[in-house]
Amino acid sequence: MTVTLTEKAAFRLRSFLRGETPKVSGIRVGVINGGCNGREYSLNLVSEPKTDDLVFEQDRVPIYVDSNSSTLLSGVVIDFVESLTQSGFTFSNPNASNTCGCGKSFSTSDCSSQASSCG
Repeated sequence: MTVTLTEKAAFRLRSFLRGETPKVSGIRVGVINGGCNGREYSLNLVSEPKTDDLVFEQDRVPIYVDSNSSTLLSGVVIDFVESLTQSGFTFSNPNASNTCGCGKSFSTSDCSSQASSCG
């Protein structure tokens, strides 16, 4: 499995999916160019996966992973945190050699800043 949800993240995502119109069928996870470290996580509610997405389900949450980002997302754990200063999804990425303070962007030591696999 490429991406893992914590119990808190799965609960929060299920509540988002329930609150949306029937056109939303799952979440799409990917990596885009941007952020202060060159790559930024993308997490969106979508109506259907793209044809080349990796598709699986965890804790009743349909997850679609952008195939171009799958290597960069391999082993990522998505959590949901709530504190006095922050509320939102966080990403723990074993592939990241550097992350920004907000946890929304990252870089790797063996690739350019393009959101594509190293292989």
